[in-house]
Amino acid sequence: MIGWLSDWWSGGGVPVVEPATPRDAARLAQLHGASFHRGWGEGEFDVMLRERNTLVHRLRLGRKVIGFAVSRLAADEAEILSIAVDERYRGRGFSRSLLLTHLGHLAGRGARKIFLEVEENNQPARRLYERLGFAAVGRRERYYQQAGGEQLNALLMRRDLS
Repeated sequence: MIGWLSDWWSGGGVPVVEPATPRDAARLAQLHGASFHRGWGEGEFDVMLRERNTLVHRLRLGRKVIGFAVSRLAADEAEILSIAVDERYRGRGFSRSLLLTHLGHLAGRGARKIFLEVEENNQPARRLYERLGFAAVGRRERYYQQAGGEQLNALLMRRDLS
């Protein structure tokens, strides 16, 4: 609560979605590592940020980067590779804003079909995707490996943009 009030008081209360730059690579890697078992390193983000067929947005609150979305484009299709929001800022609708803006930019670059994988039991993420028009079109058995070796299923989801 104190952190939220501090962000609001310092003028950081309005989230901004904007293109990420190579200077963001370290922070994006930090956010990814905190959100996923197999975090991507700074070098991986640096490469993605420089690729022409990859779109990376950051979610900024004040001067602090609190989230990101990464997609790769091919012809008229795109795959959302990863999306994350700092745990302290989840549940406030920031992911929705980030994803909607990101989808708009994908459409602007010619994407008409968007795909993503989500861990089958990740209900908050699934609710977000379903509310934004994604539907399950397939399932990948034992796709994600957890820290303890457990393997979890993924749902393949798709949304058409028009």
